[in-house]
Amino acid sequence: MKKTLFKSRTAPKLTPFDIQSGRLTQATWLASPNFNERPEDTDISAIVIHNISLPPDEFEKTDANGLHYVKAFFTNTLDWKAHPYFKTIEGMEVSAHLFIERNGEITQLVNFEDRAWHAGRSSYLGKPECNDYTIGIELEGSDHQPFTEQQYVALASVVAAIYKVYPKTYRHLTGHSDIAPGRKTDPGDFFEWDKLRDLVSQISPST
Repeated sequence: MKKTLFKSRTAPKLTPFDIQSGRLTQATWLASPNFNERPEDTDISAIVIHNISLPPDEFEKTDANGLHYVKAFFTNTLDWKAHPYFKTIEGMEVSAHLFIERNGEITQLVNFEDRAWHAGRSSYLGKPECNDYTIGIELEGSDHQPFTEQQYVALASVVAAIYKVYPKTYRHLTGHSDIAPGRKTDPGDFFEWDKLRDLVSQISPST
């Protein structure tokens, strides 16, 4: 079956983002308890793209308090009884540095200087334990549906800002499936890497 990729009806509005003291100033801050310090003398040197939806393949779902299920999951406040699927992930403690929703809204859960728990057992260019040296970005989505234009625009602005502040990440942009092959499949075949790279280059021509 032929895949139909998301097409924009209007030109994307690209805006340079800013990072101060490990925080993206354009993001809403929501602290996750699921982090720790990076190993001493470890440089941030890559960016990992993921996708997540709770329940799977359902978007913009919130709990009784109006908190997005994914944000609740990353802050250990998810009601495991709210959906049958949640019982399969009960007790897991995970996080990402950023979560980008379908409308492009960005939430930061872990300071970039700290180690988020997003990659699990993993290796990038022969270097193991990717959590130690990467920034993890979760997109609200699944392997089975295209991502939105708003997400690509927000992600491109994020990546350009990370490249500027953490230059060792420059062009070290990878997916969860690449660092944990056979175990993970995200961000999936619908993710348009060339589109992202083109948008990043529009914000920062030198990239």
